Amino acid sequence: MDLGIDGNAALVTAGTAGLGLASAEALAEAGADVAVCGRDEDRLDRAEARLGTAGDGDVLAVRADITDPDDVEAFVDTTVGTFGRLDHVVTSAGGPPPGSFLDTDDEDWYDAYDMLVMSVVRTVRAAHPTLSADGGGTVVTITSRTVREILDDLVLSNAVRRAVLGLTKSLADEFAPAIRVNTVLPGAHETSRIEELIEASVDRGEYEHYEDGLAEWSEGVPLARVGDPRELGDTVAWLSSDRASYINGVAVPVDGGSMRGI
Repeated sequence: MDLGIDGNAALVTAGTAGLGLASAEALAEAGADVAVCGRDEDRLDRAEARLGTAGDGDVLAVRADITDPDDVEAFVDTTVGTFGRLDHVVTSAGGPPPGSFLDTDDEDWYDAYDMLVMSVVRTVRAAHPTLSADGGGTVVTITSRTVREILDDLVLSNAVRRAVLGLTKSLADEFAPAIRVNTVLPGAHETSRIEELIEASVDRGEYEHYEDGLAEWSEGVPLARVGDPRELGDTVAWLSSDRASYINGVAVPVDGGSMRGI
């Protein structure tokens, strides 16, 4: 399917691994120039090489910490300066550490808010002037199914990510019609994070094989498996495209049907 974004420019925060990288790859395959940022130089190099083979567009990999306001602004400015335009913004971030309420201190709360919420605020604020020009653009925020259904021992994700959902809905109203704003709510996907968790469990003797751990992560998912990150990435690319031109302000679960709420 031609998404109609060939020659567009897209920016993906925390796009060197996991769901951010999968989203950047889907956008690159659709023909967009893609910029990603991250803190780890090795991951940046690997992501740049991978994205460079995904499509015919240009690729930009910038070292930036999404919790640093100056880094975020510089990342946006460098992207616009390099590509000469900016049509699509995708905000991604790593997950906050697990823990219960009583195990979480003030610093944990502020760190989670800075990473999950303020990184989106600062990215969108910096990108808005260019996004709103020349016919407008799109924003897709990657959050989590925890904004709709809490998960045990993930109090920070359960509570703080909901602010991004509220922000997304507010921006969808405020920025329309020039900019469409949507969010995706991923369930479990076989990212490097899940792979590391399962492999650590195998090392501890909790599972005999990697496949055993993956099967446990799949429990409760009606489709009987965890997601491939590209399935989330393809959803992000579609929401960014003209194929979704009447989709605005929605929260799309990409979780194999695991959320039980209506």
